[in-house]
Parts: sequence; C-alpha cells; structure tokens
Amino acid sequence: MWNLSPRLAGTIVVLEPLAPAHYEGLFAAASHPEIWEWWPINPGVDEESFRTWFEGALRAGQDGQSSHFATLDAVLGEPIGSTSFCTPRPAHRGVEIGWTWLTPRAWRTGANTEAKLLQLGHAFEQLGCIRVEFETDEQNRRSRRALEALPARFEGVLRDWRLVDNERRRSSAFYSILDREWPAVAKNLSARIHAAAGGGPERERPRAAEQSAPQ
Repeated sequence: MWNLSPRLAGTIVVLEPLAPAHYEGLFAAASHPEIWEWWPINPGVDEESFRTWFEGALRAGQDGQSSHFATLDAVLGEPIGSTSFCTPRPAHRGVEIGWTWLTPRAWRTGANTEAKLLQLGHAFEQLGCIRVEFETDEQNRRSRRALEALPARFEGVLRDWRLVDNERRRSSAFYSILDREWPAVAKNLSARIHAAAGGGPERERPRAAEQSAPQ
C-alpha cells in the first residue's frame, strides 16, 4: 500500500494530512471568490458549501480515493490552502496531483512551487512513480502557465470531459511529468524556490505564477 498521507515539510510551506483541526483556518483562507473561478465546485461561497467540500475531502481520504493536505505557512503554521494526491494507480505506478488552491496572499510567494516540489519528490522518490499527471480546465490559462513552468508536458485536451453544475461543459487539458524528467524538474523548482526566498525573479514573473488553480 502506498503512503499517500505523509507530512511533507519545506521552508515555505508544510503539507499536513487534512484533519478536522484544519477546518477553521482553511475556511478563513478560502473566503476569496477569485480562488474558485475555474473550479467545478465553489466551496468559497458560504460555510455550508465549504463544509460540504471539506467533509467530502476527509471522506475521500478515508476511502482511499485521494489524499488531501492542508497547506500551512511554514513560519506561522497557519493554513493557506490545500492540495491532494488523487486517482492513485499503484499497479501502474502513477498518481495525479490536483485540487490545489491557495489563498491570494500566498500567490507568487513560492508556496505553490514548493508544494509541488514536495509532492513530486514524494511521488517519484518514495512511491517509485513513473508518471505524475495533472488536469485543469482548458480555458484556465493561469493554471496552464503554472504547469508549463514546472515544466510539465502538455498531452492534449479531452473535449467536454466534465459537466460543471450539471450544465457547463468543461474540456480538460492534461499534463504529465515522467520519472526520467523529474531530475530536471526538481532542479528548476529548487532554483525558483531559492529565487522566491531571496525576493528574486520568481516574485517578478506573474506568467509563472504561484496562484491558486484547480488541477
């Protein structure tokens, strides 16, 4: 059995397995409507919607469907967002990283970059994955730029892949990173984290943004 719920600690963020104790902090972090523009659900509208998302994420972890994390500010210890491992395929050594969001104050700080470095490192180096994949709305340019900046390879668009609110047709863009590509990706992410920590180019590149994006 894969351990999809480790505690992953960096210098900018810490990823903790989602737990009831994270509820209040995450609800406060989620109260910005711009986070949810491209999500197929909108947990940031009101507390009832957020509770539905939060409890569903906890159940998914218990059922083994996915493993959600609370993303914490490594210095303050406060929740600033969430991410997950989902659609695990142990027999084929593949997993998806998705359902990623950050509160706006954490955008362009290196938080998303380090979270991806921590998750990808666990997937490739601890789980022995040969493939990690990402899915996002075809129209979500912010998310797609962030994935391309990892860099993850664009694999194509599945048209009308999802129905949003049982009405809007969402076409999904798919990206992936393979184990043989991981060393170069790790080097790039580490350099970006170093730049962000020093107030360098990472903070000045909105096109490679650390912004929250459904994936």
